[in-house]
Amino acid sequence: MQTQRPNGSLYTKIENNVAIVEFGHPASNSFVSELLQRLADEFDALSNNSEVSLILLKSEGDRAFCAGASFDELLAISNLGEGKAFFSGFAHVINAMRKCKKPIIGRAQGKTVGGGVGLAAACDYVFATEAASIKLSEISIGIAPLVIAPAVERKIGKAALAELALNPTAWKNAYWAKEKGLYAKVFESIKEMDKELDFYLQKMAAYNSEALEKMKKALWLNTDHWDDLLLERAEQSGQLALSPNTKAVLSTLKK
Repeated sequence: MQTQRPNGSLYTKIENNVAIVEFGHPASNSFVSELLQRLADEFDALSNNSEVSLILLKSEGDRAFCAGASFDELLAISNLGEGKAFFSGFAHVINAMRKCKKPIIGRAQGKTVGGGVGLAAACDYVFATEAASIKLSEISIGIAPLVIAPAVERKIGKAALAELALNPTAWKNAYWAKEKGLYAKVFESIKEMDKELDFYLQKMAAYNSEALEKMKKALWLNTDHWDDLLLERAEQSGQLALSPNTKAVLSTLKK
């Protein structure tokens, strides 16, 4: 059932050494700033939880996986400080996922847009359905996917990132995302995906947790500079959000 809370929902349960983290928001599982901060804090806490070997990241419902950052909050940006703070939300989450000691398994049941693509890219292994098409729509409204770009490029390469970012109104299907490396597995239905996902989690959670942690660290080698890089990108994005061209586009979308 989809939450109706305006600040979204975040629930975690731990079963058989797997932490299941589920987020939700009534606007297609988008993220308000408060929810992003809660998610970043949750990854930080789970990183040091000895009861956890793996983390499953999923969203509510059977439709969109994640619509990115809150459009209402984007519209409300009135100065550079607010802009940087707004775009820093996904920076903090991606860095928390990057530094988390536990491998993070993503479950994408439906469409993924903007920051949601960054969230999937920051997972270490992603299960998806055929409905999980992706789009980076930022340039069409006058901003750019600068904060999430390092995470997306790390997974799919610069050419594929350009193909997404520079065609911001076009959807790419789940098989394209799998071919490029964003998704590890794609299934016809949620039922089929969840059956395989449950089996996978049980198997992986039984393995040596120390080996999983060392593999996770190896996967993210040479990304320590992201702590500064992503916040620099957040400031650049905040500046774009305040530009006359962007404000003009956003004003038409308010109507």
